[in-house]
Amino acid sequence: HLAIYDDVDLVRQKLEAFAPDVLFNLVEQFRNNPGFDQNIVSFFEMQELPFTGCGSTSLTLCKHKGISKKILHYHGIHVPNFLVIPRGQRIGRPRQLKFPILVKPVREEASYGISQASFVENDEQFRERIAFIHEKYNSDAIAEEYIEGRELYVSLIGNVRLTVFPIRELVFREVPPNEPKIATYNAKWDEEYRKRWGLENQFAEDLDPALVTNIQDTCKDIYRLLTIDGYARIDLRLTPENKLYFIEANPNPILADDEDFALSAAKAGLPYPQLIERIVRQGMNTVRD
Repeated sequence: HLAIYDDVDLVRQKLEAFAPDVLFNLVEQFRNNPGFDQNIVSFFEMQELPFTGCGSTSLTLCKHKGISKKILHYHGIHVPNFLVIPRGQRIGRPRQLKFPILVKPVREEASYGISQASFVENDEQFRERIAFIHEKYNSDAIAEEYIEGRELYVSLIGNVRLTVFPIRELVFREVPPNEPKIATYNAKWDEEYRKRWGLENQFAEDLDPALVTNIQDTCKDIYRLLTIDGYARIDLRLTPENKLYFIEANPNPILADDEDFALSAAKAGLPYPQLIERIVRQGMNTVRD
């Protein structure tokens, strides 16, 4: 186990002394900045060190919610209409961006910066929330049209040949029908909040087999278009009309044995020890450009 804070040279020295067969990459930030995790992976690549999980290119593309959506939209994947508002730019909403709208930090992960206040229904709320994201999180903002529907999570593993695990879903049992159903920070991480609103992660039910196949194929396309390798989780919205929208991609998702990725793998017949072994072997055998 090697902890990384702010000294890449120390990392290099430790790795030269230890000479591991493969690095199990769990890096999430550098200098307390989650925006630098792909830079550490770039360092591994430059040193020609084998490591688990995704390469620096996919980490960079997926981290920016606007760039990933632009790429996928170009290739015909449905994404919500959206706008990126950089810091320092005049805050205005183009007419084609329709309410209700979700406003988020453009680069944060794990729903950081997403709350019920992210759901805006008029221009005053729109301007206030974007200014809040700019100031509070020191981040550009992305504003995207809210998609009413089911919140689906699809886990994949592989490089050339991909395995798609059973689909998970975040269900909102106690949220009133007229209230937005969004995966806020509290919805993911606050157990009391989850209990109060009946939020539960479970395996998706009542999906037509043909629809499941379409979801799996779409997620494989997303995985490849964003140059993901290793393993990832794709977050989607499925409308009542069964139209599928890409929300975001999460390369190197949490690997805890009680989280969606590992639970989906287990459901597919890949228990936790075998899942970790597969990730390690895949990291050892991956050829990086």
